[in-house]
Amino acid sequence: MPNLVLGPLLRYVGETEATVWVETDAPCEVEVLGHSSRTFHVEGHHYALVRVVGFHPGQTYPYEVSLDGKSAWPEQGSPFPPSVIRTISRGAPLRLMFGSCHVALPHKPPFTLSKDEDPRGHEPDALQALAMRMRSQSHEEWPHALLFLGDQVYADEVSPHIEEYLRSKRGPRALPHHQVAGFEEYTHLYLDAWCDPALRWLLSTVSTAMIFDDHDVKDDWNTSEEWRREMRAQPWWKERIVGAFMSYWLYQHLGNLEPEDLEQDELYQRVREAEDAGPMLREFAYRADRENEGTRWSYHRNLGSARLVMTDTRAGRVLGKGKRSMVDRHEWAWIESQAKGDLDHLLLAGSLPILLGPGMHYLEAWNEALCDGRWGRGVAKLSEKLRQGLDLEHWAAFQRSFHALMGLVRGVGAGERGNAPASIVMLAGDVHHEYLAQVSFPEEAGVRSTVYQAVCSPFRNPLDAHERRIIRAGWSRSAERLGWALARAAGVKAPEFGWRLVHPEPWFDNQVATLDLNGREARLRIEKTVPGEPERPGLETVYERRLA
Repeated sequence: MPNLVLGPLLRYVGETEATVWVETDAPCEVEVLGHSSRTFHVEGHHYALVRVVGFHPGQTYPYEVSLDGKSAWPEQGSPFPPSVIRTISRGAPLRLMFGSCHVALPHKPPFTLSKDEDPRGHEPDALQALAMRMRSQSHEEWPHALLFLGDQVYADEVSPHIEEYLRSKRGPRALPHHQVAGFEEYTHLYLDAWCDPALRWLLSTVSTAMIFDDHDVKDDWNTSEEWRREMRAQPWWKERIVGAFMSYWLYQHLGNLEPEDLEQDELYQRVREAEDAGPMLREFAYRADRENEGTRWSYHRNLGSARLVMTDTRAGRVLGKGKRSMVDRHEWAWIESQAKGDLDHLLLAGSLPILLGPGMHYLEAWNEALCDGRWGRGVAKLSEKLRQGLDLEHWAAFQRSFHALMGLVRGVGAGERGNAPASIVMLAGDVHHEYLAQVSFPEEAGVRSTVYQAVCSPFRNPLDAHERRIIRAGWSRSAERLGWALARAAGVKAPEFGWRLVHPEPWFDNQVATLDLNGREARLRIEKTVPGEPERPGLETVYERRLA
């Protein structure tokens, strides 16, 4: 009898249809609400993505999962409510939650302690706290969707459980030390990350949209051409990157897509028909790493009267000196085609913040100019080391892309690409702190939308005290003045807009953010974790603001 290995994960949800993802331990027919799909096979693993249609907008549908006609979900004796599919409705209120950076660690001391109390401490888990709160809430209070903005798994900083698995599988001396090496190990990494009962239930009942960041592959992934060249010279890298893309396509990317896009996806159709899709996915994964153009991980979702445009800021980078771009030309053309008006709200999401603290922004822009040789070849080499050492690789370090994207935001907000939305909100994670910054364009730009950068990170992986001091310094006026002096001396173009925090300073807790949309109104809420009963942390609101 087949069994569930992982899932169900509720992925795409629209007004009348949804997709449900599962991994099973044997080939079988997977059924959800009268709709079924046969599993497909990849190197000993079996997956299915069931398309369920015929819903009505704005309704809630409890569901079960059957394998070959026998019930496999919900589990017997589960303390959680039935999993449901909640369809969205244009014009109705919509609740979207988001964040990034989730390490899979036990929910008990010392891992629930702070880093000051124990170096292994990562404090309570925001996603576990969210699941526990939802147990006692009505469906109407639940989020319609949850955005995972990077670092869903940590391939280079594994949990004690995965470290033990790697040691038993290939010994303590095998490379890379204490890191996953290929596809099979990645499957265990996802199992470890998503098997916790509370998180598993949360993923089964809240629609999710995901995008990778560096730790899904390797810290500083694609920081620069030099970094990429150094990694490709490592004997273990090819298997690592192939395994990363294979597993990302299976566990994250497929569920991001709208059902119609899936039906038109040639690779997906071939994978479903193959006896073992491993070889074709390996070929695809290798090509995806080596060729920028031809593979697009970015996608969009229509959320009632709002649109989410999720941008890949890692795999599609162009890294040649003097030609740096966050995305290739085909992906940029796609982003332009998706970022339009005639919406109540435009949400531009990705793993990396577009707007950092001004001091850090100008430091990254200055560093890029030096890496491109603005102050000579010798300085360029030192600047490359600085770029890698300090992770200077956000949008600010890709100035051509930064100005192009903010120019697009200005155009949408000024009504040049359809009626201006009430708000344009840029959502991001990665930087392990939370903040809301408001963007101000000059009056002559004609921007009618309110424009914000909202960053939420981490779900569970807080910074230490030294790192927090650095982040605070990046938002200071003195750091801004020094950074701009350096950037100007290197010939960096000044932004044609400004941005500022709308609260005194960032937050550094494990946290989750909520964006409530209702017609042309928008409101942001930030909540941090607070200790509670054993394995039952809570959430406490630290900030709320009306955005539109």
